[in-house]
Amino acid sequence: MSRNVTGTRTGRRTAAGAGRAAGGAVAAVTAATVGLGVLMTGPAFAAGAGTAAGGAQAPVVTRAGLDPSLIAGRGARVGFAEQEAENAATNGAVIGPDRTAYTLPAEASGRKAVKLAPGQYVEFTLPAAANALTVRYSIPDAPGGGGITAPLDVTVNGKNRTTATLTSQYSWLYNQYPFSNDPNAGLLHPDWWITECGCVPAATTPAPEIAKPFRANHFYDEQRLLLGRSYRAGDKVRLTVPAGSTAAWTVIDLVDSEVVGLPHVELAAANVLAFGADPTGRRDSADAIDRAIAFAQRTHLKVYIPPGTYQVNRHIVVDDVTIVGAGSWYTVIKGHQVDLATPAPDGSVHTGVGFYGKDAAAGGSRNVHLSGFAIEGDVRERIDTDQVNGIGGSLSDSSIDGLYIHHTKVGLWFDGPMKNLRITRNVIADQIADGLNFHTGVTDSLVQDNFVRNSGDDGLALWSEKIADARNTLDHNTVQTPVLANGIAIYGGTDNTVSNNLVADPVREGSAIHVGSRFGAEAFTGKLAITDNTTVRAGTYELNWNIGLGAIWFSALDKSIDADIRVTGDNFLDSTYNAIMLVADWPVKDLYSITNVHFKDIKVDGTGTSVVSARAAGSATFENVDARNVGAVGVNNCGTFHFTPAGSEFALNDLGGNDGGGTTGPWLAGWELPNTITCDDRPPVVAPPAPSAW
Repeated sequence: MSRNVTGTRTGRRTAAGAGRAAGGAVAAVTAATVGLGVLMTGPAFAAGAGTAAGGAQAPVVTRAGLDPSLIAGRGARVGFAEQEAENAATNGAVIGPDRTAYTLPAEASGRKAVKLAPGQYVEFTLPAAANALTVRYSIPDAPGGGGITAPLDVTVNGKNRTTATLTSQYSWLYNQYPFSNDPNAGLLHPDWWITECGCVPAATTPAPEIAKPFRANHFYDEQRLLLGRSYRAGDKVRLTVPAGSTAAWTVIDLVDSEVVGLPHVELAAANVLAFGADPTGRRDSADAIDRAIAFAQRTHLKVYIPPGTYQVNRHIVVDDVTIVGAGSWYTVIKGHQVDLATPAPDGSVHTGVGFYGKDAAAGGSRNVHLSGFAIEGDVRERIDTDQVNGIGGSLSDSSIDGLYIHHTKVGLWFDGPMKNLRITRNVIADQIADGLNFHTGVTDSLVQDNFVRNSGDDGLALWSEKIADARNTLDHNTVQTPVLANGIAIYGGTDNTVSNNLVADPVREGSAIHVGSRFGAEAFTGKLAITDNTTVRAGTYELNWNIGLGAIWFSALDKSIDADIRVTGDNFLDSTYNAIMLVADWPVKDLYSITNVHFKDIKVDGTGTSVVSARAAGSATFENVDARNVGAVGVNNCGTFHFTPAGSEFALNDLGGNDGGGTTGPWLAGWELPNTITCDDRPPVVAPPAPSAW
């Protein structure tokens, strides 16, 4: 189905700038069935140290690579236990820590992983009963691109061996935005400035030699495995790369273990099997699902998709219908990406599996409820005009719950205007672009308890292009390892709330939480509440600007930011550079400012550089902001780089209770207030210690 609006924003900025001074069979679907629910607790979930191969191995359970006690009450409430490979028994090699973009450790959860050669293993001790695993891994690309497959043996207590087939067909991108699948390609944009040579290659004589492959990235994928039976806490799951594997190496990042309940059954429903759907996946089931939807609409029944794998290679258009699966581990809607004979009016050159509401211009869809199934796409390259998202279109008065969305372009992309959408308890993994994006006039909607890992762009985004997104809440979500851009990004809008989220390990050209006047967004108006969130190992090196970003950063690019913005109760842990950054792009730094931002009851535990970096005109207030393990002077205040006798163009207002020190004393010392110039354009980085209880 053709679409009127492209499914990802275009024109990501890549030129140098941004403040650079220079250059039971019948049972409801349980939380466990869909892989989400209440976080398990107890002694098995206390963090601890792993041991070398052959030693006694206690399970180490983490959340985003942290002791769960450090982030209690924040992030998605999930039903699986995360165990990092670097804490497990292995005869392989731990790689990392490293936060340098375009490296395997940088894209790993916690910035560490285990690299195995053929014949080597990593062994996890189950912290609780489990009958299912999710394995996050990386294997090499094919020399000419396109990926390979390779085996991985899985045993429990040395028995019941099964062999999983890993693939790199959905990972390994190269080059400049919007990237290439060809490791041997030359620069996509030789007229763009690049850090590698500090030049514009096409305008440089002699032309620089750029090593190939250029900027390899997006290394990881994940695979879900049902173990066939339930195992107990203390049982040992060993992942072994067989001798003679086709992969020269296999990196294991982590394992998630959980109990998956029995398949959910809907008896009084339009069962897609009765309309000709094929649960073996051999025949295309799209038309059969359409027939079931049409019947359900006439008879006011739900549509039920029982266990099986159903081939669907196009959009399923949904309106006024409830579609229920047996649980995301059992009901899988899987498609091939299909070349279009001619481009669609919206510019799409492919189609693929997805559930789409009608276009907003055609009135949109309403009363759509989707739950309990997986969407497995086939997207291997980024084409911004393609509508190959897992969920799309316009959906008002609707809900999406308990889905697993994998290998699509964007997990969920909505083009408004639309209202009253609830998106809850979904897992969105290994996307080529965003995890979720509310684009253009999405209002009064909730995004809660979703788990996003390895998005290829912003994990969760509100993008107020043309019409403001308003009164939306992003609450108790987890975003891990977005390989490009931000964990959570708010581009304009009115009266939105970002609360109780956990964001970890952004890799490049973005950070954990971003407030941006960018991409043609409508101005920020009303209030923006950023409350009780935790970020960890955030604050990336911005390759194009050649500076470090804050864990939370504000950017005035298209217009000033002057709404009432309240950052309250947030914790910024182990920030690679700054905890807080306010910046205006260099070409517009004298046009736009950032004001009316208020920080209160904040904890900053570890910064590589400063607590606050100001590279814009404007002001902010600070109250009860406690900081420790600060790597540089507490405030790096460059303003707009005019260095006037009156001081910086950015003022910091101390409302009291700001404690803790930088390298020169209190992080917010009297001599720094309100606008003393303390500018070090690119301060040295001091790696902070690991976060600990406050």
